[in-house]
Amino acid sequence: MGVRIGQMETGRLNAITDVEGVGVGHTTLIHGDPPLKIGEGPIRTGVTAIVPHQGNVYLDKVVAAVDLSNAHGKATGFPQIECMGVIETPIMLTDTLNTWLVADAVLDYFRERYDTTPRSLNPVVGETNGDFLNDSFGRHVRKKHVFEAVDKARSADGRGPVEEGNVGGGTPMTGYGFKGGIGTSSRVCGNFTVGALVQLNCGRREDLRIDGAPVGREVKMPPQEGREPGNSIMMIVATDLALTSRQLWKVAKRAVLGLARTGSYQGVSSGDFVIAFSTGKVSPDNPIEKDYTGNIALGGGERFLDGVFRATADSTEEAIINALFKAETMVGSHGTRYALPLDQVEEIMKKYKRL
Repeated sequence: MGVRIGQMETGRLNAITDVEGVGVGHTTLIHGDPPLKIGEGPIRTGVTAIVPHQGNVYLDKVVAAVDLSNAHGKATGFPQIECMGVIETPIMLTDTLNTWLVADAVLDYFRERYDTTPRSLNPVVGETNGDFLNDSFGRHVRKKHVFEAVDKARSADGRGPVEEGNVGGGTPMTGYGFKGGIGTSSRVCGNFTVGALVQLNCGRREDLRIDGAPVGREVKMPPQEGREPGNSIMMIVATDLALTSRQLWKVAKRAVLGLARTGSYQGVSSGDFVIAFSTGKVSPDNPIEKDYTGNIALGGGERFLDGVFRATADSTEEAIINALFKAETMVGSHGTRYALPLDQVEEIMKKYKRL
């Protein structure tokens, strides 16, 4: 559509996979029609895997941090990341009540695919609640689905363009009252890259803003069905700049600024989590940072983090909008979630001089 979020350049794919080595894989489960019958469907769920590199993550851990921005959620593995500052498994995203099934399958993946049986393992699984469309209590994600998602993330295809919208863990999700799901984006800053991937399931329709334009208030849509939409989001930030866990914790906090720009005020029951990690391929000793005007901006101490912060906020903001742009209308267990009407969005963006 030509909407430009921020002034930094995107990566080649405009995806988290622009960070070299990072891979993404989805398994999507869509089966059956309403009415809801627990254990049978309708099934609208899935799992998404993000791998920081193609090797054995347990043997080659990556530096990481988490920000429990509003921790109304059921994530697994986050306390150990806070304490130890590393990730040792793929990052998995799924529907709320599948969290523990996914974590259990990750244990088997290491034994069967990596040929590694650690004394202990810290599976990292994030979730958002998609039960408006999905038979959540049916818990339909199985070991084979987790294996498929991680295998895809570790393949050559997993390092390419990333599917967005109604896929993987984002299959049943709602974003700002519209159909939500998976979205991704990236920014290049001098000689390093920052990428973001989100599983969007939060916000009220009237609060949605795109590049500052009040799209949610302007768009004409059928009344929302049922209860208020979901109130959670998982945000994953990757960079190839070698940062410490403390620095990545500061980076993770900037993802929430990108979320805020789209209209979220983080309601009481919103599970808003950020995981940030580094592949460590670019040395921070001599970062070449370009500010938003294109000028080289070298500074002492941690001044180079300004570029990382800006890239994180911009790429997270755009990842959220991309999730909405790519999602499609879906009928599920409790009603319909309508896709964001892009024809109306284009007219609204013109009205507010964003195009």
